[in-house]
Amino acid sequence: MNSEKKCEVLCSQSSKPVTLTVEQSRLVAERITEDYYVHLIADNLPVATRLELYSNREGDDKKKEKDVQFEHGYRLGFTDVNKIYLHNHLSFILYYHREDLEEDQEHTYRVVRFEVIPQSIRLEDIKADEKSSCTLPEGTNSSPQEIDPSKENQLYFTYSVHWEESDIKWASRWDTYLTMSDVQIHWFSIINSVVVVFFLSGILSMIIIRTLRKDIANYNKEDDIEDTMEESGWKLVHGDVFRPPQYPMILSSLLGSGIQLFCMILIVIFVAMLGMLSPSSRGALMTTACFLFMFMGVFGGFSAGRLYRTLKGHRWKKGAFCTATLYPGVVFGICFVLNCFIWGKHSSGAVPFPTMVALLCMWFGISLPLVYLGYYFGFRKQPYDNPVRTNQIPRQIPEQRWYMNRFVGILMAGILPFGAMFIELFFIFSAIWENQFYYLFGFLFLVFIILVVSCSQISIVMVYFQLCAEDYRWWWRNFLVSGGSAFYVLVYAIFYFVNKLDIVEFIPSLLYFGYTALMVLSFWLLTGTIGFYAAYMFVRKIYAAVKID
Repeated sequence: MNSEKKCEVLCSQSSKPVTLTVEQSRLVAERITEDYYVHLIADNLPVATRLELYSNREGDDKKKEKDVQFEHGYRLGFTDVNKIYLHNHLSFILYYHREDLEEDQEHTYRVVRFEVIPQSIRLEDIKADEKSSCTLPEGTNSSPQEIDPSKENQLYFTYSVHWEESDIKWASRWDTYLTMSDVQIHWFSIINSVVVVFFLSGILSMIIIRTLRKDIANYNKEDDIEDTMEESGWKLVHGDVFRPPQYPMILSSLLGSGIQLFCMILIVIFVAMLGMLSPSSRGALMTTACFLFMFMGVFGGFSAGRLYRTLKGHRWKKGAFCTATLYPGVVFGICFVLNCFIWGKHSSGAVPFPTMVALLCMWFGISLPLVYLGYYFGFRKQPYDNPVRTNQIPRQIPEQRWYMNRFVGILMAGILPFGAMFIELFFIFSAIWENQFYYLFGFLFLVFIILVVSCSQISIVMVYFQLCAEDYRWWWRNFLVSGGSAFYVLVYAIFYFVNKLDIVEFIPSLLYFGYTALMVLSFWLLTGTIGFYAAYMFVRKIYAAVKID
């Protein structure tokens, strides 16, 4: 603590330079051209490179303001005119804060920031002595250390440490890393989303309420005229609207997993918004999400069981097993396959085998029993009461218009929820793939609420149109169509991959699309579930309001 180091040599015996073999040189050169970053941690703070950007707002040279931003980690090297250079000297700057104490006590120091200035200095310019200390060239007259991938390279790895006192308190030492330069964009996107959603919800509510009132008033007129008139619209399918769909077990299982995801995401975002999942405890977010998903199995099982009972299902044990294994099984399978590829590359980013086993034990030891428990109580509970009886014989469905096609429905229904969360999605993507911190959970919570509202509205509109077209097979269709924004997320992910990322290797691309597939699947389940329950409540409400002979 607090000991300055001018220049120290690393990895070298008695001032001899390090020799990189041809193989190592080629690997280093490859990694530099692929823009690899190095991450170091001191006292639980990740290293950051300071970037000073001049923002010339006034157009006047004297008033140039410096915008200081921090880059997470430092670049392994850089390329210049087809030559490759390695950062082999690191100047660490550690900022510390002195705690104010009484007279007699010694000062305690707290590290509050960890910065690095990477430099490339060639072998000839560094003078090293026997005690592994060295002297650096004066000024800027040194040449950078080139790495030639076709031959052996000799170089020194050196570092210096400089300590500076700082006013930053220990409690706010993470603020540097989390200062997002574009909070305005977030506010703008939130206001934009809110306006869009309120505007649309106003229109939709007015149209639907007026139309429904008119419909219900018409249907409830007990005049003789009505007997002669041919009934049309959604009242016609009252005898079939609650007819159980095909594959009720799979539908209820997927919806159960959707409820499980919904509860988990809601709690995680809320807890993170209160600042309990600080980025200083690495991996806290992921761990919390995993544990919560396991424990939310009770709610998932309960809702799945109750729905399965409503859909006239009988094999509750098989249904519970399906709920506990269908979605988690797919997720685990994809993760395991991707992890095998990462293992094959000997990457430190691979999930260790014992952790995999621990996750499996959690899944079968915590999640499965909890889902069974919830399913048992849900299945025993009174099923949802449907306001109208289902006829014995299903009625014929008239030929549907082209715009009632499923895929057209997905395209129409997905665009509003996707538009509401599009900008936030960009920041989440850059946090995952472009090595930045994401810490705006307050915004994320608002966006999540907006997403729930817009999904519910769109779903109600879609189901209303479908019933007006006298098509009563709405269960599966509504679940698919409500999750339509997941299709747009997939399209956006492909666009992001092509335009924003420079990934050329096979395995990184595979990882990207593997994790994207997981995100899209989870997002579809989440939005589909929200939409399904909104539509189900809506259908039960409108059929309860009409008198049926």
